[in-house]
Amino acid sequence: MNLIDLFLKLATPDENGNSRWVYVTEFVGEYKPLGLGNGWSWGRRSSRLQKNYIVEVDKTLTPGNSIDAIRLRGFNKQEHFSQSIRKDICDEIRQRKCVMLGVSGSSENTTIEVDHKDGRKQDMRISDMSTQRVDDFQPLCKAANDIKRQICKNCKITDKRWDAKNIEGNPYSFYEGDETYTDKLGCVGCYQYDPVEYRIKSAMKISQETLDFVMNKLYPNYKQNSK
Repeated sequence: MNLIDLFLKLATPDENGNSRWVYVTEFVGEYKPLGLGNGWSWGRRSSRLQKNYIVEVDKTLTPGNSIDAIRLRGFNKQEHFSQSIRKDICDEIRQRKCVMLGVSGSSENTTIEVDHKDGRKQDMRISDMSTQRVDDFQPLCKAANDIKRQICKNCKITDKRWDAKNIEGNPYSFYEGDETYTDKLGCVGCYQYDPVEYRIKSAMKISQETLDFVMNKLYPNYKQNSK
């Protein structure tokens, strides 16, 4: 029996998904594996427990910020994003090199991971394996993916997108939009979302700006005379 099913056995939710308060002091004997320790892996936001139930915790019974009791307050009817990725997509992406660091290896930090480009994971089309596309994902080595995960987490909190000029030599902060996250653009335009597209769009923009500069210097009246 996995830990979530073990908790449900102890909590005994009713037909509406409501349970009594379950105190962590009850995690003994058969229920000892439920002990929270330094974390709560089986109850984190991405867990099946929170996907299926509305979970409430009480931290007021003992000093500190530890969870003292847990109860279920009905079924969670919100639509949840599935991080599952279709096998054929994974197989194709894992054959490529990291789009940020250009490596692909067997060590812990160089192993290729299949990254959701959209770090917020809100597009339900991408959640559905039948409608996923290869270009929804990109190859990142574990080191790059771990860093991106933290960057995306900060963006979710602040709604401020990561500035590509944090990498020395990058000519533009974003290839579309600016630092403010908007629902219209989402992650599109952020270097972390698609560093390959960032490089392509930057090269095109530099080429156009260079052409405009040269034309204005050599032929300042060209546009007027060509009308």
